[in-house]
Amino acid sequence: MLAKQHCCETMAFQVEHRCDQHPDPFDCLDALVFHSAESDEYGLILHGAGGLALIQYCPWCGTRLKD
Repeated sequence: MLAKQHCCETMAFQVEHRCDQHPDPFDCLDALVFHSAESDEYGLILHGAGGLALIQYCPWCGTRLKD
C-alpha cells in the first residue's frame, strides 16, 4: 500500500511518481503533485508557469492535508 505517509493511495501515487526522462518533477508533464517533506506542504505543479499552487485538501479523497 502506497498511502503510508499520505492521505490516500492516489495522492501517494502522484507524489511518488518518478520519470525516467525527467529527474526533476517540475520538468515532467506527467507529475501533478509535489510534496515538501520539510514543510509537509502539498502543491499542484504549474507546468509552464514554473511554480506551485499550494493545496490544503486532497483533490482525490478530500482529506485536509495540513492543520
